[in-house]
Amino acid sequence: MPLAEAGLALVPIVVFLVALVWLDSFKLVNFKNLVIAIIAGCLATAAALVVNSQLMRHTGMDLSTFSRFGAPVTEEIIKFAFVFYLIRARKVGFMVDAAIFGFAVGTGFAIVENIFYLNSLQDPGLLTWLIRGMGTAVMHGGTTAIAAIITKDMHDTRTWPSWVKALPGLLAAILIHGLYNQFILPPLTAMLLILLTLPPLIYFIFKRSEQHTREWLGQGLDHDVELLQLIMAGNLSDSRLGNYLESLMNMFEGPVMADLLGYLRIYLELSLKAKGILMMKECGIMPELDPELQAQLVELNFLEKSIGITGKLALQPLLKLDDRDIWQLRLLETR
Repeated sequence: MPLAEAGLALVPIVVFLVALVWLDSFKLVNFKNLVIAIIAGCLATAAALVVNSQLMRHTGMDLSTFSRFGAPVTEEIIKFAFVFYLIRARKVGFMVDAAIFGFAVGTGFAIVENIFYLNSLQDPGLLTWLIRGMGTAVMHGGTTAIAAIITKDMHDTRTWPSWVKALPGLLAAILIHGLYNQFILPPLTAMLLILLTLPPLIYFIFKRSEQHTREWLGQGLDHDVELLQLIMAGNLSDSRLGNYLESLMNMFEGPVMADLLGYLRIYLELSLKAKGILMMKECGIMPELDPELQAQLVELNFLEKSIGITGKLALQPLLKLDDRDIWQLRLLETR
């Protein structure tokens, strides 16, 4: 593969991914996880190649027909699988990092696919390399990013089963991919349409999500500080939160209540540290490692086992342990 042509096919998608990471003010995805997502995309290409070959063999479809109707479905499902796992496992906090993870998976997929197809073509022209690199590759990254964004939003706002929450994003990705593969427009026009729609759409979502992140930080910070001050001061009856804590004392025995308060205190301290890290990252400051962090995480895990499911349910009205709250602890665990 000539160097110049390879650059046209492979470099643009990587540049788009780097731009997404650079646009993220909070630097939510670290380099290690970014590489893992790209590798997952590379493996997805190999899986899609096997699945597509088997389906074509069993259905009797030729390559052209399968590319238009079969490949958009199989490839988007396979690409989306890793992103869906990340969201289900609460390793994604916001739509911003969902978009980055999705685009990274699409990047890995597109790189391997372009290498495979362009090596199998006989003397492809520069236009072919350009369309594969600026059109098809960006489409792969963009569709998986959009699927990730929609699914993350569904997980944050809906109480449906996880597989149901995954359907709208996945169907949107399949639809975009399918329309692109219908070859309704000339290849160059389709490439320009992808470049003029997907990147600006993802950028717009990026900015909206960052605003929501700042709002979550502000509201969460005020709540955590107020509750931690109540626990440390011992004036539990001075507020609605304090009254609820006081009511728990009548429900649990002394040792259990002590563990509940201990869990609550450490959780709030860690929550404040996680929010502080995000705020420093937004300002371009890389926070130093906290020597007490690991000990606090170990103690939190011990107390979580001690209070059990019943204790966590009792604390739910105070902590509201949604995906973002659990994600922020994972942010600390990866430091």
